[in-house]
Amino acid sequence: MKDPALALDYAREMDATDPLMGFQDQFLVEDPHLIYLDGNSLGRVPKRTVALMQQLVEVQWATRLVRGWGEHWIDLPQRLGGKIAGLIGAKPSEVLVCDSTSINLYKLIMAALAARSDRRQIVSDRSNFPSDVYLLQGCAKDGVHEVILADDNLIEDSLSDDVALLTLSHTAFKSGLIHPMEQLTAKAHSVGALTLWDLSHSVGAIPIDLSQSKVDLAVGCTYKYLNGGPGAPAFLFVREDLQSQLLSPIWGWFGQKDPFGFSLEYSPAEGLTRFLAGTPPILSMAAIEPGIDLVCEAGIARIREKSVLQTEFLIGLWEVFLEPLGMTLNSPRDSKIRGSHVSFGHPHGFQIDQALINEMKVIPDFRHPDNIRIGVTPLSTTFVELATAVARIKQVIEEKAYEKYPSAQSKVT
Repeated sequence: MKDPALALDYAREMDATDPLMGFQDQFLVEDPHLIYLDGNSLGRVPKRTVALMQQLVEVQWATRLVRGWGEHWIDLPQRLGGKIAGLIGAKPSEVLVCDSTSINLYKLIMAALAARSDRRQIVSDRSNFPSDVYLLQGCAKDGVHEVILADDNLIEDSLSDDVALLTLSHTAFKSGLIHPMEQLTAKAHSVGALTLWDLSHSVGAIPIDLSQSKVDLAVGCTYKYLNGGPGAPAFLFVREDLQSQLLSPIWGWFGQKDPFGFSLEYSPAEGLTRFLAGTPPILSMAAIEPGIDLVCEAGIARIREKSVLQTEFLIGLWEVFLEPLGMTLNSPRDSKIRGSHVSFGHPHGFQIDQALINEMKVIPDFRHPDNIRIGVTPLSTTFVELATAVARIKQVIEEKAYEKYPSAQSKVT
């Protein structure tokens, strides 16, 4: 496919036979000419979400008022958690939607350290999302615990009988590398450590089986491949047999055994509910459901199959059109260990990213120091969009259209 026209013809053929093509119409698209390749940061808006939010405000809130709590809202964290459970190989009783990814991570880190109080080490890796690492550093500021950041290929070597917790992002946010969850969890268990996985760049894009992998704890966001909306509430997972052994460090009234008894003494609820804290943000939480439903309807196996086809197609285009222009592949070449985004590197990566957004109607994102991330969201991304985006990247580099943009990064990339 050395001819861009042939690449585009092939893309049209792939779209014509795509069994998930119909799902593209399920999303609100204001500008049909815009190529949106940042669904790995913020997913598109499902049309069902627009209708739901109108009904939620005009009917559930406006007419039912506080009665809505007993009719629709009080069990929303558990009900949505049960749906997400089906996407991550968990039981419905093991997943809650609540708070943010960072708050949930804090709760589970502290609960795990308390459960392994005779151990002082926390192991993660250098490619983990910085926010996750900051939380680990904050939890270790007691002077008792030590955070060890290993290279990806040395994670197992860092596990010893002094490790309380191994915590990793399942899919790395920069490279898209997928860590071997079952293998690393088994190794951690062999030295008596607990495991905590961040599923934010995996859930809704690749198959996950927490039960098969015997994972202890997990968190994840809902605003990427689940299309839950900007800053949408996150979720947490606690394996069923651990729930009675662990205690949240945030004692809120929704995690109390009898929240409407209003006792001044805290008594944790049975099971997973003890990891709830304050009053759930119902408007933003309810908005998650349509996106989850779309992923469930499409099926995670079909989503992953299309994701692999599309990322392979994208990398093939890079090899022909972009590699000769000095752009590197910063993601794994092997699709078995690659998530649903592909990172390309270039010395002028941030400037290229800005030229694409401002001049070419292509929205990827940028991650320091040189990564242009192309997010493939199989329910809404087409093969034609990928072929067209690569052609426009090629044009920006060849014409040096990026030179007019400053190299200093803006606040949001």
